Amino acid sequence: MRVLLIEDDAMVGRALKAGLAQDGHAADWVQAAGAAHSAWVAPAADTVPYDAVIVDLGLPDGSGLDLIRQARARNTRSVIIVVTARGRVADRIAGLDAGADDYMVKPIDLDELAARLRAIERRLEGRTSEERRFGALCVDLKNNAVRLADKPVDLTALELAVLVALARRPGAILSKERIEETLYNWDKSVGSNTVEVLVYRLRRKLGNRTIETHRGLGYRLVEPEPA
Repeated sequence: MRVLLIEDDAMVGRALKAGLAQDGHAADWVQAAGAAHSAWVAPAADTVPYDAVIVDLGLPDGSGLDLIRQARARNTRSVIIVVTARGRVADRIAGLDAGADDYMVKPIDLDELAARLRAIERRLEGRTSEERRFGALCVDLKNNAVRLADKPVDLTALELAVLVALARRPGAILSKERIEETLYNWDKSVGSNTVEVLVYRLRRKLGNRTIETHRGLGYRLVEPEPA
């Protein structure tokens, strides 16, 4: 998923961002309410929406609760998880009433946060399984593992990221731009042919016709041809 992390504590922010990346999410991190407002509440017209937003309530230039209320007032569809040191029942009620979908109290266990995001993703997709099957190809989203005809396939991190992005939306055509947004954060540059190169490498490992190219639209994952 594409995730926005709103956290002013540098040590906590680095740890959460690293944990999100390790679990296969593309995470952007901001440390102030103003930056969060520009990235999420009132983004530029061409900004790809975030699937999930993790919000700390105590920010140096504003309130996380106000951000949540403003985002919901604009009908944002992002899933919102509050991550805060405020653990009173009244604080939890305030966060959920403001529009948050989940509420976690610091210190955060990264494995628990990853599990909650996976559960949210399953609900969004209307699925209960964390495996996506395309004929002989199986993509295990939980363990970031790929099997072809029951044999493990060795992929690089970027190859896996492209495959997972396609596998999360079975039957759908995913644009090159959307794949790029999934792959990279703001602090990384994207080459003009990065996606094409990664798709080429995936086809060599999974079969030439496993990923379809739809000219002008993007790419779609289909069942590999029988060996």
